[in-house]
Amino acid sequence: MHPKHFDRQALTACWREGLLAQAVIAEPGRGYSRHPQLRRFQETDDPCAAIGDYLTPIVDEADARGYSFARDKIRTTGYARTLIVNDGQLAYEWKHLLAKLEHRSPTVWERWRDLPVPDPHPGFTVVSGPIAEWEKVAADGAAHSGRTIIGQQEAST
Repeated sequence: MHPKHFDRQALTACWREGLLAQAVIAEPGRGYSRHPQLRRFQETDDPCAAIGDYLTPIVDEADARGYSFARDKIRTTGYARTLIVNDGQLAYEWKHLLAKLEHRSPTVWERWRDLPVPDPHPGFTVVSGPIAEWEKVAADGAAHSGRTIIGQQEAST
């Protein structure tokens, strides 16, 4: 989803996780290179540019809020296409984020709680579809406690 919907904690976590993903993509074998959420970037023509384009709106949002994320940590950008996220995945992640916001950032939760669907991350196009097959969904429909915010899938293009 669009980083404007994140509270400070989510924005910071997304930035850190994105930088870790970038490192794994740039240097295969480093870190958890088989993480299922990395596939959306790894399967592109230019994985490094795709993850760089993912990170750019995150650092833009940080700049807009007066935070100092190190933009120079983005290794490269310029992936020419948008990635795909299913509307079911976006809705699932939105529900997960709203639950977190309600407890840790009530003011941010108040601003977004009545929004049925968030804007997608600028690097993604929303299509009709279910929750991603790699998503760890608990029996009660809650997100797996170890999941990350960067959880959006790439479709083959």
